[in-house]
Amino acid sequence: MILTAPRLFGILALTVLAACGGGTPTTEDAPTGPVAGYGGMEDGGFYIEPVDPTLLTPAQRRTEVDFAGDEPVGSIVVDIYARKLYHVQEGGRAMRYSIAVGREGLSFTGTGVIGRKAEWPSWQPTANMLRTRPDLYAKYANGRPGGADNPLGSRALYLYRGGKDTYFRIHGTIQNESIGRATSAGCIRLFNQDVIHLYEQIEPGTQVKVRTLAESIKAEGPYMDDVAGFAVPNTAENAEAVAEAAAAKALAEAQAAEDLAKAAEKAAKERERADRKRLRECRAQNIDEALCPPLPEPELIEEEVEFTFTPAISELGQNSGDTSR
Repeated sequence: MILTAPRLFGILALTVLAACGGGTPTTEDAPTGPVAGYGGMEDGGFYIEPVDPTLLTPAQRRTEVDFAGDEPVGSIVVDIYARKLYHVQEGGRAMRYSIAVGREGLSFTGTGVIGRKAEWPSWQPTANMLRTRPDLYAKYANGRPGGADNPLGSRALYLYRGGKDTYFRIHGTIQNESIGRATSAGCIRLFNQDVIHLYEQIEPGTQVKVRTLAESIKAEGPYMDDVAGFAVPNTAENAEAVAEAAAAKALAEAQAAEDLAKAAEKAAKERERADRKRLRECRAQNIDEALCPPLPEPELIEEEVEFTFTPAISELGQNSGDTSR
């Protein structure tokens, strides 16, 4: 088999994707069947898909917990470091929701209020987004209507401060596998089922507190990302698991590079032998070397890598630094 440059690139890309892919959490604690509160549902003329049970470990599910904070009852507390959102209840309790945090979610700390809320919100890119990435956003310049394929999901809560929109959003998602992780874009995402649950209990004027890192550590302890990119407590056990995974990844990449180098060397030798055979056959037929038909070019195989990146999901609308209406 001749390894061309595109083919080598394809194999390398697959190797890197396999090494970097976090996958979904499939711990022993994950349920094996449907989870109450996370099934499929009709809402506002749209169908919300059920959440894959493997994504609903105890840390990921909506749960009432003891609350480590002094915020008033009824307020929302967002911890972007532990990737949790709390709706404060009576008696030192809170409803805890798992969240995904995008770049825009890191831009705000302190307090604000819910200035407005929307069901099946529309989305519109900002002027800056249109200017910097017209290839992605130009076709949505006039807005993208709400619906099952809108990255803001089923509900959105809009944070205001001093009477002005902060462009900080708490919203649903069409990427359930992102919940619990840091993401390249967006504000604060919840499972659609969770954001509906929260939305029904929240009114405009509700106080929202976004913790600083120091406040998060005081309330939750330090957090880190596990090998799949989920926020977990920064314990010696978790740190060791991440270090072991990094070492295994480095070893796999080194082995893959070595294998590719050997394959390329073998392919070059095979082509060299084939070229010598070509010249021998031409000489046997009294064909001048200059007129000897060349070897066919190696077949270019360029469709071996499937890229699963979808701009409309992964980058377009999840960027909640928007002008949602």
